[in-house]
Amino acid sequence: MHIRPLDPLRESGGVAQSRSGDAGIGEIEFMGLRLHDLHRDRIAARVTEAARAGGKMLVVNANAHMMVLAQDLPWMSALFGKADIAFCDGAGVQLAIRVLLGRGIQRTTPPEWIGGVLKSLGPEASVFWLGGAAEVAAAAASRYEALYNVRTAGIQHGFFDMSPGSAETAALIARINAAAPSIILVNMGMPRQERWLWENFDKLATGVAITAGALVDHAAGRARRPPRWVADLGVEWLVRLAREPRRLWRRYLIGLPVFGLFALKYRLLGRPYLLPRRAGG
Repeated sequence: MHIRPLDPLRESGGVAQSRSGDAGIGEIEFMGLRLHDLHRDRIAARVTEAARAGGKMLVVNANAHMMVLAQDLPWMSALFGKADIAFCDGAGVQLAIRVLLGRGIQRTTPPEWIGGVLKSLGPEASVFWLGGAAEVAAAAASRYEALYNVRTAGIQHGFFDMSPGSAETAALIARINAAAPSIILVNMGMPRQERWLWENFDKLATGVAITAGALVDHAAGRARRPPRWVADLGVEWLVRLAREPRRLWRRYLIGLPVFGLFALKYRLLGRPYLLPRRAGG
């Protein structure tokens, strides 16, 4: 069973205004990627609904780093186009959309709502952990079992041959389908996790597949999230940079200005626009 696509008006929680002043929508196309304007609670509700129903769903997210990567990866726009939920996961993207398109968009990250989803599902949820170091993924699975009383459907570290048609990828798909997890947390970093889902999501029989990035490190207790007010102010990146300067300085100190240039170029030369309202929506 594949969960129905979003109804933009109903799921966005209200009517937004398009640039032309017509009745608004809950989708934005920006720099070639389609994004849904959804509050974290609505994302959590839809993921919970799909997992409880034994459905299949694709959930992806975009921050400034992803937007820059997508400019050289044509398949990325197709992935976001087919996703059931594609949400904004970055203050830079949120700010750029506000400044360049003149409207706001909700912003969230998987660690902000996945705990609520699993707490609600409890023993109904079976989670497959894909990505991260083997010991970290095992620790994350054990911790979530204790915290939320969920079941672990399987664990696969992220250091395998993910090339199309590889024996390791084929074996992994078979394992996931045999385990029939309700939730698949893909923690392989951008754009590796997105590429794996682009090539393999259609081969999965069931499960809510979520690009979760560093969630495995948070779940294992290897990384701490800053307080919610830090994220609400849009400076979570600064806290992450202070904690891991050697790993993240290039992404933020160089990547954010590059994103700004790409976004400005896209606004001036491209055609950023609000997607048309779907028939019957």
